[in-house]
Amino acid sequence: MCHTNYESAQSTAGWNFEATQRRSMAEPSPPFTDEQLHSDEVSKKEILQFLQEHASTKFLRDRKLYGKLASIAKCTKKDDLIAAYQTAFATKAFKTGEEEKEEEVAAVAEVTEKVAKSTVKEKKPARSQKEAEAPRYTKQILKKGNGSSFPQKGDTVGCFYKGMLTDGTVFDTNISAGSKKKKGDDQPLKFKVGQGKVIRGWDEGLLTMSIGEKAEIIIEPEWAYGKKGRPDAKIPPNATLKFEVELVSID
Repeated sequence: MCHTNYESAQSTAGWNFEATQRRSMAEPSPPFTDEQLHSDEVSKKEILQFLQEHASTKFLRDRKLYGKLASIAKCTKKDDLIAAYQTAFATKAFKTGEEEKEEEVAAVAEVTEKVAKSTVKEKKPARSQKEAEAPRYTKQILKKGNGSSFPQKGDTVGCFYKGMLTDGTVFDTNISAGSKKKKGDDQPLKFKVGQGKVIRGWDEGLLTMSIGEKAEIIIEPEWAYGKKGRPDAKIPPNATLKFEVELVSID
């Protein structure tokens, strides 16, 4: 039996949550024809990603399609996803602007609760330090993700990235000059997130990103390479670093 994690979290700087404000989203146009749906041209993940981006939360939960994209796609037959896709259009079961705002508020509350619980589990000296420590990075979303599939600590994530100093000097990237990241071109960097495999600013920032999201993450020295820097990568001591990161997979 397949299990999915009902996780949803996202950074929401700049939103106005006034309860009386309402807005509606236009119904999306069908991106696939019936012929494409029943061919190998469209994958299960592509159908599911469209549903998670556009269908209402109730619609997704009722059909057990709300959660980690990769896990659900693995557990669900393509015929069932096609049926859900067609039902969504037939019943107009798409997100409203108000529902989007409610999901954003719930996501922030969920992240806050998780951070509080993880802090309680720390040993006493570490806990007091953790509680007093403010985040040492800022994040600006450049392109929204699907808003429902977020990595958890220990998941293997795949990312395209470009690392820069504050003067714009690029010190590292896995994107070739002029690359459009088409199939067969550049390969994403893959690692287990939240396990200290990368600098802390990356670990913390990626846990707030949903699949497909692209963000600019500016990391202070304390959560980057600190006082020593990284001479082999031409990163000076006490350097603030700027990364453009795109989360393309979660396994």
